[in-house]
Amino acid sequence: PFDLKSVDELEIIGCNFYKVASADIVHIPLIEKIARINKPIILSTGYSTYSDIDRAVTKLDEFKSNYSLLHCTASYPAKVEDMNLNCIPKMIQKYPNALSIGLSDHENGIDCATIAYLLGARIFEKHFTLNRSNKGTDNAFSLEPQGMKKLVRNIKRINIAIGNSS
Repeated sequence: PFDLKSVDELEIIGCNFYKVASADIVHIPLIEKIARINKPIILSTGYSTYSDIDRAVTKLDEFKSNYSLLHCTASYPAKVEDMNLNCIPKMIQKYPNALSIGLSDHENGIDCATIAYLLGARIFEKHFTLNRSNKGTDNAFSLEPQGMKKLVRNIKRINIAIGNSS
């Protein structure tokens, strides 16, 4: 939801959890309203500073919310050199009350999600389309079904490939 009224409407239809878009991380009344509902929350952090995230997380912690944070580079598509994936371990350390830290991935490919997993990300947002040639602002960097299958396959294989040290 992008406004308070939309939260009410989503409650009427039985929304199971809420995602707060990057642009709304500073919309503390919206975050508080969602937190009062006591459902899981995914909070994207694109465009924000750590002090912006701190304010939002303080509000979520006040309500003992079940929340996850997504590191996000809010450009579409995001250049690999702008992904700043080292923010993920920092967020894991800085926000211990978060259920998980993840990646809102706008990269035009699947490599950054795999790297993010190795850095501790455990929840992922990736844009999906049935056909990248369709009109739409996100289609050019969205994954088609085969790309999504490869992304999921690669993430599932990481722990198998790492194995153990014995």
